[in-house]
Amino acid sequence: MSEAAIKTSDPLMTTYSRFPVTIVKGKGSYVWDEEGQKYLDYTSGIATCNLGHVPYSVKEKMHEQLETLWHCSNLYYIPNQKELASLLVQNSFADQVFFCNSGAEANEAAIKLARRYSQQKQLPETNSIVTFTQSFHGRTMATLTATAQEKIQKGFGPLLPGFRYLPYNDFKALEQIASEKTCAVLLELVQGEGGVIPADEKWVKELYALCKSEDILFMVDEIQTGMGRTGTLFVYEQYGIEPDVMTLAKGLGSGMPIGAVLAKASAAAAFEPGSHGSTFGGNPLATAAGIATMEAIQKNNIVQNSKNSGEYLKSQFTLLKNKYPEHIETVRGKGLLLGIVTKPNAIDIVNLARGKNVLILTAGAHVVRILPPLTTNKEELDHFIEVLDQVFHEL
Repeated sequence: MSEAAIKTSDPLMTTYSRFPVTIVKGKGSYVWDEEGQKYLDYTSGIATCNLGHVPYSVKEKMHEQLETLWHCSNLYYIPNQKELASLLVQNSFADQVFFCNSGAEANEAAIKLARRYSQQKQLPETNSIVTFTQSFHGRTMATLTATAQEKIQKGFGPLLPGFRYLPYNDFKALEQIASEKTCAVLLELVQGEGGVIPADEKWVKELYALCKSEDILFMVDEIQTGMGRTGTLFVYEQYGIEPDVMTLAKGLGSGMPIGAVLAKASAAAAFEPGSHGSTFGGNPLATAAGIATMEAIQKNNIVQNSKNSGEYLKSQFTLLKNKYPEHIETVRGKGLLLGIVTKPNAIDIVNLARGKNVLILTAGAHVVRILPPLTTNKEELDHFIEVLDQVFHEL
């Protein structure tokens, strides 16, 4: 391509295959495009707008903070940061929190924490982290290496050393976890990008027990599952375990860029002054959004609504499966992180739904991913089911 052609092309790098819709406004479960078309948004910004678009309490908290202070170096104490950390600690297994700006950064920090934890135990060769096939942990060099999907890693070699991949939900693979080099495991308890695949409860408990017996850090990526998405505040609660480290982002700030690493004191102690940091991590604006989000979740019965709405959707999807067995193979997921495994290409279903002003996503070639806001109501759910029925009928 000539230099002139490059200069006249789209100024944005082509890192996304974008849908032909330009979103300019959002409120609650709906978004509007530049032509005024209204869409039911059951993507929630990929599990980010858990309280819906522009939730009032978060907006008010942000307006207040905009009048006060936007940015402050982490060389000083930031009151919002401490308040949000306290809320997260009080409502989880964790003792301490580190704030950053995204899910990838949170997983980067967790990877660094695991290696430093091992180094401080005087085990310099114990630096390998086990992740699982079809996982997704981010797109930085360390997190795409942790992501056990060739399509994510293609073109970015050489990948970073120090990662091993094992089959997800595979009991036999557990025999390969422990080694002289394994310092941690990192996993999603419901794989989102990998196909909306919940971890088997017995498999998780065996993996957890193995990690405890071998002093291997058990790290859970809750970037997509956290903040009530699966019907509990954090999905690990449904497995009867307590991780050593957990990563959050997406729904934590209701659309404001924020990430967090939560850890038990024994693991958190591996970070000391100067060992890790972030210019914008935990800034007053982002943490104001996080505080308002946490408070709204606690006050407005959001988690229970996620659980109830998820169960209702699942029951309706099962009816659709019985009605359209030639199109639907199975339904899976937890809460309002749901996947419909389809025989047709999932993108065809997504495109047909968009033509009926409903936005949904894929999670692989044959999985339709549904991520409603956790505030959605029965009227919206029923409209969504009606549209899906029309889509499968047209197929």
